Amino acid sequence: MSSPQPPRKDPVDAIIEQWATVRPDLDTGAMEVFGRITRLSRAMGDRMEKAYGALGIGRGEFDVLATLRRSGAPYTLSPRRLSATLMLTTGGMTGRLDKLERAELLRRSPDPHDRRGLQVTLTDKGLELVDRAVAAGLAAQTEALTAALDPDRAGQLAGLLRELLLTTETAEG
Repeated sequence: MSSPQPPRKDPVDAIIEQWATVRPDLDTGAMEVFGRITRLSRAMGDRMEKAYGALGIGRGEFDVLATLRRSGAPYTLSPRRLSATLMLTTGGMTGRLDKLERAELLRRSPDPHDRRGLQVTLTDKGLELVDRAVAAGLAAQTEALTAALDPDRAGQLAGLLRELLLTTETAEG
C-alpha cells in the first residue's frame, strides 16, 4: 500500500510560507483563499481573452455583446443601462460601442420612447458572434474546471463561493 502523496504546492503556498517565516503570529487562512481566487481570476481572464481574441474581440467587447444577448430579443438596451450593468463610465462605454458599431456587431438608433435617448441593438452578425464567443468561453472554463474537479466537488465549490460572495457583497453595502 502506497502512502498518500503530499498536496502539490502552488505559488500561494510559497507566499504563505514566507509570511510564516517573517510573521508567524499572522493567521493567513483568508490570504490562502483570496490569493487563490485572485490568481484563478487572472489565469481564467487570460484564457477567456484568448478564446475571445480568436474571434476578433476582447473581453470588454464580449461583455457588451453578452449583456445585450442576455437581455433577450430584441437584444436592445440603452447606453445608460449598458454602462450601469457593466459598471463603466459613459466615456468608456462610448468607446466600446464605437468599436462594435464599426465592426457592424451592433447599431445605435434613436429611442422611440425618448426623443433624447439612444438604444443599442445587436445586429445579426453580433448575435452570431456572441453566441460563438460564449460557447468558446464556456469551453475554456469547463476545460479548466473538469481538469481539476469532478462534478460533485465543482458543485460544492460553486456553493461555497456563492456563500462567500453573497456575504462579502452584503458586508460592503
